[in-house]
Amino acid sequence: MTEKNKFNVVVVGGGTAGITTAARLLRVGVKDIAIVEPSEVHYYQPLWTLVGGGLVKQSTTLRAMAKVMPDKAAWIKDRAIGADPESNSFALANGREISYDWAVVAPGIQLNFNKIPGLEEAVGKDVVSSNYRFDLAPKTWENIKATTSGTAIFNMPTGAIKCAGAPQKIAYLAADYWQRKGVLDKIRIVLVLPGPGIFGVPEFAKPLLEVVKRYNIEVRYSSEIVSVDGPNRRVQIKNLANPDAPLEEMSYDFAHFVPPQSAPDWIRESKLADTANPAGYVEVDKNSLQHVRYPNVFAIGDAGSTPNSKTGAAIRKQAPVVVSQMTYAMGIQSGKPKQYDGYASCPLVTSHNRCIMAEFDYKPQPTPTFPVLNMQKERWDMFMVKRYGLPAMYWNAMLKGLA
Repeated sequence: MTEKNKFNVVVVGGGTAGITTAARLLRVGVKDIAIVEPSEVHYYQPLWTLVGGGLVKQSTTLRAMAKVMPDKAAWIKDRAIGADPESNSFALANGREISYDWAVVAPGIQLNFNKIPGLEEAVGKDVVSSNYRFDLAPKTWENIKATTSGTAIFNMPTGAIKCAGAPQKIAYLAADYWQRKGVLDKIRIVLVLPGPGIFGVPEFAKPLLEVVKRYNIEVRYSSEIVSVDGPNRRVQIKNLANPDAPLEEMSYDFAHFVPPQSAPDWIRESKLADTANPAGYVEVDKNSLQHVRYPNVFAIGDAGSTPNSKTGAAIRKQAPVVVSQMTYAMGIQSGKPKQYDGYASCPLVTSHNRCIMAEFDYKPQPTPTFPVLNMQKERWDMFMVKRYGLPAMYWNAMLKGLA
């Protein structure tokens, strides 16, 4: 652990975005890089849905942080709690102040279980779980196996969240399991979504509607869960299309809840935040990922204000852009820097061995990696990519700045 307090580049966050960007910067010759990250463990979060669905062991989703930290980066094992872009510095939890010439802000996203009354008290207890937490994903699977009848509720909150397909993927995995066990006809499945459709890209919405029909899932469109009563196993659902309508009361025998999300509080309260957005994401140009007011600051990943889907695949496409834009601004790279087109990928797992690989951009239009294949249907090969290919690429190439 270094005691140095001034660096050429400070990367805040040792998650997917921070490690990938730092590794790429080092590969193009940028020196004197520090990564601020308090955790001793690094997680591959995209597999947590499969942990909750009983298809992957929890232990396969983590590695020691020391194993993925770039060798030539200084690892500051502390947590950022404040940012002052006027003085080019970050405040750390232990009282230190770290200064920079250039900054990459990649602290990830904050889970706000407390924003839905009763949810924070209910999650992890009784029949309530959430794959958005590492410790609770196995509980989802336990609850799914234990459910043989009654009502199962799944939700997606309003506002941007990481992996926007995850709230419905676990509903499909649960329904697939119950169908294979012969109890699906005894279980009422309710999926509460804030938007008017099942998915924002029409080409992928169509096959998903067939999945919903196959499992007989009731979808509450333009709706959100506004309160949870854990002891009595009840929720209240608000109709967003008709806010004056009475709240719908519904009881449940199993529930998988996804919390509202935002930028970390210290970002939201800093001058880096987009003041027009109450979620407080770092205000960057959506194509360059450079801060709109502080040109020596870039943001990548879930904490940025870009209007793309917040996924690991998005980070994979954003990282080369940040490195290109930053080195151009540094005077290291000549020529026109790269631009980000909003690419994101959402592997929509629909059963224990099928997946719709949704890839799209800002427009939003499909942007398939394999255009010769029909990606607008459930595929076994894309499930294998999701289950085995993407994790292998993540650990062996992406975190090393090679993909």
